[in-house]
Amino acid sequence: MFENITIYNFITAPWFIIALLLELILKGIALWKCGRNNQLGWFIAILIINSIGLLPLIYLITFQKKQHEIL
Repeated sequence: MFENITIYNFITAPWFIIALLLELILKGIALWKCGRNNQLGWFIAILIINSIGLLPLIYLITFQKKQHEIL
């Protein structure tokens, strides 16, 4: 049944590449903002937990400190 499926076909699947890029981009941005805002708990959680970008996205949308606008 699975004779034709190789590890090469799995790794090069388009959905896998898109998910990997999404995870790397969101994780990088979220880790940068956690570090700048001295939020050690979030930094460690985002660094350790691989969630296909969901945890970094939750952090970026809801829990990051808002910067004050200068009028």
